Amino acid sequence: MSNIALMKGSSLLVATVLCFITCNAFGKKLYQYKDDDGHWNYTDKPPATEQEVKVRQLDVKAKQRIWLIKSGDSEQPYYAIQNDFAGPVEIMFTFSVRENVSAYPELPRKYVLGSGLSGKLFKINANSQQMPWRFSVDYKYTIGKPLDSYDSTYEYQPPFAPGQSFRISQAFNGSISHNDPYNQYAVDFSMPEGTAIHAAREGVVMAVESDFFRHGVDKKYLPEANSVRILHDDGSMAEYAHLELEKAVVFPGETVGKGQLIGYSGNTGFSSGPHLHFAIQYNKGMQLVSVPFSFTTSSGNRFLPEMNKTLQGF
Repeated sequence: MSNIALMKGSSLLVATVLCFITCNAFGKKLYQYKDDDGHWNYTDKPPATEQEVKVRQLDVKAKQRIWLIKSGDSEQPYYAIQNDFAGPVEIMFTFSVRENVSAYPELPRKYVLGSGLSGKLFKINANSQQMPWRFSVDYKYTIGKPLDSYDSTYEYQPPFAPGQSFRISQAFNGSISHNDPYNQYAVDFSMPEGTAIHAAREGVVMAVESDFFRHGVDKKYLPEANSVRILHDDGSMAEYAHLELEKAVVFPGETVGKGQLIGYSGNTGFSSGPHLHFAIQYNKGMQLVSVPFSFTTSSGNRFLPEMNKTLQGF
């Protein structure tokens, strides 16, 4: 939820964002080395030196992907959205404080916005310039276009290389972490770090996280899972999570084919050990929910993911 506020006689715009779906991140390294004179040097780029180089991974800062853009003047501001996801989002604006102002078009209002800069969405006017006026507008968003339902008959290809087999360590409704709408129908595959991960269905890469490096069972690590999110042609999205640091091989906006290499498994975020977290999700009523799905096998049979079952790639 974000908030914007403006009062008469002030050009103050307050915009704070809680990114409750996913955030991009900037990963940085600090390189420490000695020059020919024996002095220590520090840089954020790999140095061209034959001296020993010490490397330290710096903490990652989340990047905002939805930006509120204000234009016009303080007496009649207009608002638009910059969407830095490589796919649609649904966003809703509501008044939380409203005194002597009107919105055109009226709020609350929802919009489904594509990637990039939207047009002007609404403006705020004072009803009477002779009276004090102030307002506060909240907005929240969910990635993906809104869908009424999802066709779960599609059978997904195993998300790893041909010939490899991995055990399902947590399936649908898993008691460890698959107990909320976002993760309820996710599947965890136990696998070594560095295992090649392939797209289970063709689509467009909507978001990539590749710069997180920490992990643990403390809930503070929940937002720190490296991941690739792929948007499918029916509006659903696949999430491939807990990937290895800086090992994503696709980028937002790229079209990928079924079976294409997208990254490597890791142990990042809220994780007790190396594994791949795989889920199919869609936007249902301004909430990102997971849905049941099945895989297909090399012989064309339907494979229902259940705990301790083993799935083989092909």
